Amino acid sequence: MLEQIQKENDIKQLHEEDLNQLAEEIRDFLIDKVSRTGGHLASNLGVVELTMAMHRLFNLPQDKIIWDVGHQSYTHKLLTGRRAGFDELRKYGGISGFPKRSESNCDAFDTGHSSTSISAGLGFVAARDLKGENHHVISVIGDGSLTGGMAYEALNNAAGLKTNFMIVLNDNNMSISENVGGMSQYLGGLRTAEAYTGLKRGVEEALRQVPVAGKALAETIRKTKNGIKQLMVPGMFFEDMGITYLGPIDGHNIRALMRGFQEASRVKGAVLLHVLTQKGKGYLPAEHDPSLFHGTGPFDVATGQSISVSAKDSYTEVFSKVIAAAGAKRDELVTITAAMSDGTGLNRFKMRYPQRFFDVGIAEAHAVTFAAGLAAAGMRPVVAVYSSFLQRAYDQMIHDVCLQNLPVVFAVDRAGLVGSDGETHQGIFDLSYLSSIPNMTVMSPKNKWELADMLRFAIDYDGPVAVRYPRGTAYDGFREYRAAIEYGRSEAVFEEDGIALMAVGHMFETAVDVRCRLKEIGYNCTLINSRFVKPLDGKMVEKLAGHHKLIATIEENVAAGGFGEQVEDYILHRDLAVKFVNVSLPDEYVEHGNVDVLRREVLLDSESIVKRIVAVYAGL
Repeated sequence: MLEQIQKENDIKQLHEEDLNQLAEEIRDFLIDKVSRTGGHLASNLGVVELTMAMHRLFNLPQDKIIWDVGHQSYTHKLLTGRRAGFDELRKYGGISGFPKRSESNCDAFDTGHSSTSISAGLGFVAARDLKGENHHVISVIGDGSLTGGMAYEALNNAAGLKTNFMIVLNDNNMSISENVGGMSQYLGGLRTAEAYTGLKRGVEEALRQVPVAGKALAETIRKTKNGIKQLMVPGMFFEDMGITYLGPIDGHNIRALMRGFQEASRVKGAVLLHVLTQKGKGYLPAEHDPSLFHGTGPFDVATGQSISVSAKDSYTEVFSKVIAAAGAKRDELVTITAAMSDGTGLNRFKMRYPQRFFDVGIAEAHAVTFAAGLAAAGMRPVVAVYSSFLQRAYDQMIHDVCLQNLPVVFAVDRAGLVGSDGETHQGIFDLSYLSSIPNMTVMSPKNKWELADMLRFAIDYDGPVAVRYPRGTAYDGFREYRAAIEYGRSEAVFEEDGIALMAVGHMFETAVDVRCRLKEIGYNCTLINSRFVKPLDGKMVEKLAGHHKLIATIEENVAAGGFGEQVEDYILHRDLAVKFVNVSLPDEYVEHGNVDVLRREVLLDSESIVKRIVAVYAGL
């Protein structure tokens, strides 16, 4: 069946009795391909029938499907003719693991972060109506994404619509970690509200049997059924907002889904279709541990075991161990995550100190202001968050934390290039946006030993501190270079003359290789571990300028507002007699792919850096 899908809308040509076979083939295909390339598996296995129902009923690309986050769009890509591209899924130059408008006109909107689909969908609806067009707009959002405040801002806006807008609530009782909070509990009640759904069906079926007036009466009650819902399901949150609620519907029953969509498409206004799915459906390891298979590397299909397991600690694991140990020494230490307790390494702390661990759901802005409140009340909060997600709380860092100079520690994971997830997840802006905030201290360690030291320093520091570290295996070289951390001071690892390298964080490992290459071709080279991005160690810059012809900064961050730009500004304003090279990322988004490949493409690999430095130095 899958081979018959060559382009969008081909699914409409299949017989209804073939759809279950197609669903099975899609699952087998996804398990096989993701086991080789890595990717988001559990979420995609859960929406196979849901995606098929939408593609069966609606016409793409005329009708618009907007996927929240978008990591569950693999079946959508298969049904729009991209099957051949899955061998290169998330590889450089291959298809993305998220919707991309540049990849297909069936991808209506690029997504990657949570809680955005309803807002974007409303934009499509408004544009459709203003242009006098007549097509459907469907926003698909997960129950985990409904913990994000932006979704409620959009729902509030959607309540006033007088034209059709379909919102699909893909309810699998999971985000990445298990859902938390009031909305999760509310949806849990709806999932089990068979008393309500059974009564509704029974009343409507009985009324339709009444001669003459029965069918009309049933239709009237169907349109005005709030009374029954208020009795059987307390609150009726969505209907109370003015949004028609349909469901819950079995998200693995294609016929039931299509009936639901047909009914939803007739509503003159915003309508929410509540669909129950199972994350990881069809593959037992993913069903049993959907968090593990949310985003996975290559694995053995027969066992579900990862193929590439490193024996060395990751930076996240180092953070996990240090923060848990610190919790034993300081009763005021608390930790906060935005639905990422496993990904950020907070599970160890959670198990040991459950009363001092807080999962606020996918709500980064709330997480930061919540931390500010904790700090103002005398606690020592640590907010563990991915770099690209911390962007969502920029105002709260400025207004609620740094303006009051509160002691909040930001453990900024997945900083720099993260690879296969691509543009929406690369952590390449944090040095710029963090350094722009008054009172914020920004640190980045050269190796795993320094990460541990920096975290202890940050917990003791009386003000806002961001400790920035990358994804993946932690560098364990240069353990012997472990001088005590002094506020605002860098570390001289090798001191010579001629060329000075100032490396930021995990780019220290690359800088070591660059120095070795420069030494091999006859250049003297100083190597500085910058440690602090803010405040800048101006004394070190002046010292280097007095003994070197060239200073080169090396960072995995965009050039604008980054560490190199700060050093260059310092040199220019003090009229220091030294040539400067800013080795950083270009002013552009970096696509998905292996990190080593991406570094070569953006000229941030050792060979490219050496060539650039030698070319500049030769001209002096």
